[in-house]
Amino acid sequence: MPLENGVNRRVFMRGAVGVLGMVALGPVWAGGHSLLLGREYTVQDVIDIILKAGGLSVQAGTVDTLKAGKASQVVTGIVTTMFTTVAVIEEAVRRKANFIIAHEPTFYNHADNTEWVKNNGVVKQKQALLDKHGIAVWRFHDYCHSLKPDAIRYGVARKAGWLSYYSNDTAILTLPGQTLRQLVDHLKSSLGISHVRVIGNADKRCERVALLPGAWGGQRQVSIAEAEKPDVVIAGEVVEWETAEYVRDAYQFNKGPALIVLGHVASEEPGMEYVAEWLAPKLPGVEVGHVGSGDVFSWW
Repeated sequence: MPLENGVNRRVFMRGAVGVLGMVALGPVWAGGHSLLLGREYTVQDVIDIILKAGGLSVQAGTVDTLKAGKASQVVTGIVTTMFTTVAVIEEAVRRKANFIIAHEPTFYNHADNTEWVKNNGVVKQKQALLDKHGIAVWRFHDYCHSLKPDAIRYGVARKAGWLSYYSNDTAILTLPGQTLRQLVDHLKSSLGISHVRVIGNADKRCERVALLPGAWGGQRQVSIAEAEKPDVVIAGEVVEWETAEYVRDAYQFNKGPALIVLGHVASEEPGMEYVAEWLAPKLPGVEVGHVGSGDVFSWW
């Protein structure tokens, strides 16, 4: 769907509710309380349900913590996203959703340390905006990747139409043979990406693909390329002086692989879309939807 004010507007999904053999069209809300179902969920309830449904144990040292709001507040609606941008916050408010589940940091560093840069005016403004609207933000990163299957890689493979080639046990997919150009065109079309960065010959034959959405880091990306010998590495983002230079030199030595860089958000957003669909049936009466944070860059 097209972006409106930087937000990918998507229809909310409601938890399925059976009433006398029929599906309810949606609950009536009073202060976050479902009159239809006679119960309400707090932020902590939702987190506990996610961990239980995913068969996940509490991880020590995880970055998946509350970044705003309180665990005890009653949930009026849930938005999943990649980044808790200002536009995403505004869309959550419009939808009367007070719980954002974000895959990536809210305050510009992995640990969401608000003192990463002292007296950061943008951090303070963002905190004030979240406080003003009573919005809780929980990061769903480490646990998200611990799900079986990994929700991000599964969601990307699903949106690309590659589930029949997907395994949670390996980053490698063996696809029907196609040229690098055809593969790029398919990814742009299926994932809704306008531009990608590529290293490689457009006519290169590609079957063995390393699907590495997000930011795996240069060492892991190059290690997989060396060990698995894929025809192409599909990455979310790369450090240019690491993976990109490795691929350039490998091409000079006629050793491949090609490299497709989708962009961090574009490569993982389908996973958070999948999380919304996965979560919705587990929370009867709560509206759960995905709001895309969109590409941060403009292409001039």
